[in-house]
Amino acid sequence: MSSNSFAYTEQSGGGETAELGQEATSTISPSGAFGLFSSDLKKNEDLKQMLESNKDSAKLDAMKRIVGMIAKGKNASELFPAVVKNVASKNIEIKKLVYVYLVRYAEEQQDLALLSISTFQRALKDPNQLIRASALRVLSSIRVPIIVPIMMLAIKEASADLSPYVRKNAAHAIQKLYSLDPEQKEMLIEVIEKLLKDKSTLVAGSVVMAFEEVCPDRIDLIHKNYRKLCNLLVDVEEWGQVVIIHMLTRYARTQFVSPWKEDDGLEDNEKNFYESDDELKEKTEDRKKPYSMDPDHRLLIRNTKPLLQSRNAAVVMAVAQLYWHISPKSEAGIISKSLVRLLRSNREVQYIVLQNIATMSIQRKGMFEPYLKSFYVRSTDPTMIKTLKLEILTNLANEANISTLLREFQTYVKSQDKQFAAATIQTIGRCATNISEVTDTCLNGLVCLLSNRDEIVVAESVVVIKKLLQMQPVQHGEIIKHMAKLLDSITVPVARASILWLIGENCERVPKIAPDVLRKMAKSFTSEDDLVKLQILNLGAKLYLTNSKQTKLLTQYILNLGKYDQNYDIRDRTRFIRQLIVPNEKSGALSKYAKKIFLAQKPAPLLESPFKDRDHFQLGTLSHTLNIKASGYLELSNWPEVAPDPSVRNVEVIELAKEWTPTGKAKKENPAKKFYSESEEEEESSDSSSSDSEGGGSEEEEDSSEDSSEGSSSEEESESGDESEAENKRMATRNSKNKGKSDTEDGKKKNEKSKTSGSSDADSSSIESSSDSESESESEYESRKTTKEIGKQTKQDRNLLTKDVSLLDLDDFNPISTPVVLPTPALSPSLIADLEGLNLSTSSSVISVGTPVFVPGKTHVLLHRMSGKGLAANYFFPRQPCIFGDKMVSVQITLNNTSDRKIENIHIGEKKLPVGMQMHVFHPIDSLEPEGSITVSMGIDFCDSTQTASFQLCTKDDCFNVTIQPPIGELLLPVTMSEKDFKKEQGMLTGMNETSAVIIAAPQNFTPSMVLQKVVNVANVGVVPSGQDNIHRFAAKTVHSGSLMLVTVELKEGSTAQLIINTEKTVIGSVLLRELKPVLSQG
Repeated sequence: MSSNSFAYTEQSGGGETAELGQEATSTISPSGAFGLFSSDLKKNEDLKQMLESNKDSAKLDAMKRIVGMIAKGKNASELFPAVVKNVASKNIEIKKLVYVYLVRYAEEQQDLALLSISTFQRALKDPNQLIRASALRVLSSIRVPIIVPIMMLAIKEASADLSPYVRKNAAHAIQKLYSLDPEQKEMLIEVIEKLLKDKSTLVAGSVVMAFEEVCPDRIDLIHKNYRKLCNLLVDVEEWGQVVIIHMLTRYARTQFVSPWKEDDGLEDNEKNFYESDDELKEKTEDRKKPYSMDPDHRLLIRNTKPLLQSRNAAVVMAVAQLYWHISPKSEAGIISKSLVRLLRSNREVQYIVLQNIATMSIQRKGMFEPYLKSFYVRSTDPTMIKTLKLEILTNLANEANISTLLREFQTYVKSQDKQFAAATIQTIGRCATNISEVTDTCLNGLVCLLSNRDEIVVAESVVVIKKLLQMQPVQHGEIIKHMAKLLDSITVPVARASILWLIGENCERVPKIAPDVLRKMAKSFTSEDDLVKLQILNLGAKLYLTNSKQTKLLTQYILNLGKYDQNYDIRDRTRFIRQLIVPNEKSGALSKYAKKIFLAQKPAPLLESPFKDRDHFQLGTLSHTLNIKASGYLELSNWPEVAPDPSVRNVEVIELAKEWTPTGKAKKENPAKKFYSESEEEEESSDSSSSDSEGGGSEEEEDSSEDSSEGSSSEEESESGDESEAENKRMATRNSKNKGKSDTEDGKKKNEKSKTSGSSDADSSSIESSSDSESESESEYESRKTTKEIGKQTKQDRNLLTKDVSLLDLDDFNPISTPVVLPTPALSPSLIADLEGLNLSTSSSVISVGTPVFVPGKTHVLLHRMSGKGLAANYFFPRQPCIFGDKMVSVQITLNNTSDRKIENIHIGEKKLPVGMQMHVFHPIDSLEPEGSITVSMGIDFCDSTQTASFQLCTKDDCFNVTIQPPIGELLLPVTMSEKDFKKEQGMLTGMNETSAVIIAAPQNFTPSMVLQKVVNVANVGVVPSGQDNIHRFAAKTVHSGSLMLVTVELKEGSTAQLIINTEKTVIGSVLLRELKPVLSQG
């Protein structure tokens, strides 16, 4: 005991004392360098003496200090001779530390290490497994070709060792030996094949790593071990899990057929996968074929799912890439929540995860749209993270969320991080390109940024505006004039060059400004940047060709300046332009085409994501991060057209596989339950039912903390990897024990009801066990039944709230309209109050929904009588709040039977709705007599967009594909508010939230009654009282999100008026502006 305490004191204090002595010596000594070396020498001499001591305590203390030096990065190589003498020490603690030291320095001091080879060979037979493993590690660290046979023999013996730790080290040694002598490959493959059959979780990860290094193409070695690796995966250490998952991803791509073949068209709307899209039954069956996938394929996907809750980011990332590359597209969505969870990690992890999300979000936007707010930029984020989040936000932008994103981008532009602000402006440009509805809004916002004080922001705005104007240059002469004025203040070369290029391209549209700009540029030509000089030459050439009368002398002056410029590119360009545009005797045939060459129509630039071409690399790899193939990268193969023979994965011993199936587990649990007392069983049954109500609802909405708490109730459940399934199974098993054989049918019914949170495997196991269970008293059965019913009600309550309240998307959150009375409250009153306080709707208390001012009688054809075989259908919008839901638009459909026979069973068939859209259908109509007519009501949640709702209108014999597309004005509800409130709300909705247009019409069309009639005919808006005769105000809110829509018609002098629309939903605002403008203009 005393020797140990002495050693501990020496270890903690000895190093510091030596370092203090070193400093003192170096200060006192006349020569600092000499003092330093003498101190080091003295310290090492001290350690050498301790290593040569007869006392084990002194040797142990010396070894601890030496290993401590290595851990701090100090060089201890000169102590090698003194340390290697102790390799044969009988003290196990000393021997272990000596081996740690030798592993570090054996490669550097090969000659001295070779002298101890016989000791290492003896240690390979040591009874202590740690010594055997350490000896093998040292032996494999001596990288001398002469001992390859000894290493090979040692690896073979260690691979058959009884200790899994030694076998694990044998797998590590395989890679070292292969890198030393690749000719040993065949012998090493034999050892790998043997170790792959190992049942220990300790060995699995290491041997798969050796397989990946030595023979990654030998897929045949994996066949027999595939199912074992899938089942062991949950219990392997984290490093091994990553390696195995990556290997199994490659294996799956070679052994199974693609689950995506029939899934491509439904990328954005996975819900419709199982619904038939074709009229023929054969096509319906073909559509379902991809989901009858190979059971081994399903096994891999199912067994990796629990690892999405791993604490290790690398494991989560590995599972995510596996789901992305091999699972059906409809199932890949579950990885999004786990990846978003990783964004709480440190910035290095965030960077890698965001890069992978950026690649995924290009192909499948729907996966990450619910988590849009997770990608908002924080002020503490480094620039690299901010840029990646911007990239993802751009990929996720669509008509529904662009208004929110543009508001967010407005804030980013003001950032102090100028690189990030510039990237934001580029992002706004990409959004404007991708979503045509907001192009004008973005362009106006960028023009506003031209007056910014920051030069970098202005310069970036100019470059982006130039790209946007290339797409529609005819409409924007005023912007080009405004940018020409900025030439005096902007100094950034790229921005100046962009303005000159724009003026040159549009010189015929700004004939007065272009020559003056050329005059100014000629003055400063010699002091400009090379990039700007080239554009000045181009501008001169274009003006010479279009307006030579004013610019001939100026162009010649610029060409003379360029002729003697220091840069050879500019001199070459000058000579080329002079020969091309100035005619002389030597001019070639190209001169007559000069105008076509310079003023040809240029293609608009394509603003693409920088992550677009990364998808051919496997996600989560170094190659994907660098966007270049790294050494050692193994490419994913394409899916085979026909699946190879699945029987190669069959193993002779099937008992192991049976242990992992849910049925086997249920049978193992049954005997254990008999030991519980009856009262304990009742309590546990109620506990498990309540936990089942938490865990069985929506798997994607579960938090990792809930999963871990459920899993702690049983070790076997955590092994199976699906908590909700296991909980359900336990419930079913216990309930079945309370019944006799006469109650078997009743048990089956209950099991069918519980299928929503469990699986078919769990149901089948509970039914099997109920048939041979013991009978119990009637009173106990009744109490169990009551407990289970309460659990089910609690579960329904939780599901209801989970569906209505999503804390990740609070924009559209409204309190539940119809209160549901349940026996057991699922949320405490305080929590409900907190949730009610989360209402972020823009409407205030003084703003309320009013009655429609006018209901147009216009009907739209839903189904023509010729197409409908006598059944005709028309629909119109009654402009009333929908009785089926607050967010739905009310639609009335009139059905007419124009045939001479009775039409039976008229109903809505298959619905093909875009993501998020919902429809409440009318009740089926039993029959409609000839010449008969009936009007029914429906509710459709269009999600504040004009996307069509496609569905089938069916009769007893036929189905007809029909669509309903709402006019933009029918997506609104009229709002009553005071003029003061109107102005207040309008003041909050400016900038990018405001769109306007000038209307020209005859004065008689601008009377108050005419303006009111025309506006309310187009849109369902309410009239706001106005104190001014020349200003008419209208207000409404969108049905789905409740966003305000403020319309102002301001009459100017003469026959003009200004139409202004303020709203957060800029897309709807732009479309409404386009519809109102022609209506107000015409007589």
